[in-house]
Amino acid sequence: MHQLVALKVIALRGVHTQAQLAEQLLIDAPAASRLVDRLQEDGLVTREAGADRRCVRLQVTNACWPEVEVLEDEVLRVDEEVAKHLSAEEMSELKRLLDKVQVALGTNTVVHEKQLAE
Repeated sequence: MHQLVALKVIALRGVHTQAQLAEQLLIDAPAASRLVDRLQEDGLVTREAGADRRCVRLQVTNACWPEVEVLEDEVLRVDEEVAKHLSAEEMSELKRLLDKVQVALGTNTVVHEKQLAE
């Protein structure tokens, strides 16, 4: 699942370096590198030479899109399930609070390094 989150961040949020990925996922650089290694092994991401020799640019492959779609479908399913148990007002408040947490954390996605090892 963590690979899917990383893939979504790379594919849909304009993240093109491992450093940006690490920052978005709140993980260290070695963990981001291992995550990209797995995505590359699965044929979902490529590493290409960047403008700076020390930095590589991450590019998604066409094979990534079905995986991203799976994640997007799951997000919609969870939203629909939550909506069954909350009123429209409560859903609005939940989204407001989650947005506030995201701003406070300074990121859109939170994945801790221990979770990546699972």
